[in-house]
Amino acid sequence: MLEIYFIATIWLALAILATIFANHFKISMALMEICIGAIASYVATYFFGSDLLKADSEWLKFIAGSGAIILTFLAGAELDPASLKAKLKESSVIGLIGFLAPFIGCTLLARFALGWGWQASLLAGIALSTTSMAVVYSVMLEYGFNKTEFGKGILGSCFINDLGTVIALGLIFAPFNYKTVVFIVISGLAFFVMPSITSFLTRTYGFKTAAIRTKWILFLLFGLGSLALWAGSEAVLLAYIAGMVLAGTISKDNFFIRRIRTLTIGFLTPFYFLRAGALVSIPAVISAPVIFLVLFAGKVLSKIFGLQPVIKQFRNNNKKETWYYTLLMSTGLTFGTISALYGLTNGIVTKEQYSYLVAVVIGSAVIPTVIANMAFLPKHLLKKPIAEEEEIIELEK
Repeated sequence: MLEIYFIATIWLALAILATIFANHFKISMALMEICIGAIASYVATYFFGSDLLKADSEWLKFIAGSGAIILTFLAGAELDPASLKAKLKESSVIGLIGFLAPFIGCTLLARFALGWGWQASLLAGIALSTTSMAVVYSVMLEYGFNKTEFGKGILGSCFINDLGTVIALGLIFAPFNYKTVVFIVISGLAFFVMPSITSFLTRTYGFKTAAIRTKWILFLLFGLGSLALWAGSEAVLLAYIAGMVLAGTISKDNFFIRRIRTLTIGFLTPFYFLRAGALVSIPAVISAPVIFLVLFAGKVLSKIFGLQPVIKQFRNNNKKETWYYTLLMSTGLTFGTISALYGLTNGIVTKEQYSYLVAVVIGSAVIPTVIANMAFLPKHLLKKPIAEEEEIIELEK
């Protein structure tokens, strides 16, 4: 136990350092945690050996994975049914293009420019087609866009984009068997009864000291996550859908949502973002920068050229809104690293190819978001009171 407490102390010290730097440099805390994680891993490996931070220890994976799941659940909970319905066309069109453009572009690039095999190229296309729900939601939350119709549109588009990624990964690489059928049936039943049970528990026990709602939400997320992993799917997608299903039920209690956010952002997600950065091998990227640059350019440029003309139509040609939307959709992290790790575990990509993919995914989480926040932050949207935003949503119906 001494070692676990000591390692946790180091990681939380890095989280505090990242928070301070994020405040001074005026960039997203999630992105700073990724950068600090990468630098800390390189320094620790150089001076003390690769095992100092214990980034692959099971307890750390659990905490980091829990952070990703709960943060994704909170992102889904922001998409209340009314605003999701109002943004359905926008989210569907932008999300599908956001998946297809880099999937096709990066697959062809890996196959014909880098000479990778077809299986590895398809895996690269899937890994680089994603957006980062975790990073995007953290940015939305940090600037307050999660309460605007603009932010809800971005979150909805991210969901459709990543849904396409998960479906493609399953159709191309994962076998369809009885586990898949069991997974679909039980998930569907769970989503059907979830709102009524949650409402009952809230009415009966919700305002007592037992914090049963928090325990219930965690029970659902871990249970659905276990089912997804057993069936060969990913827990994060079900967490997002669970958030959407329960949005109308739990969003009525802002204090309850704030408490879950405090637990998640204060304790869990720093481990997730720091660990994501720690997985990047800086020497490997430096030793072959051309491969990194080719894949990075392929991901970001295919996203930009595919999405920018479409987003422009939905944002009425507003330059800042269009570019901010486009650049955030160009990010990647959770599903990208999950897809890359799936490829490595199943022998679809080599360890070197995996390193390039993870480096590109994490680079795309940092660079487009920094540019978006520094050059295209639509501050005018934050000046509108929430009542006005609700009025906009009503008009869009």
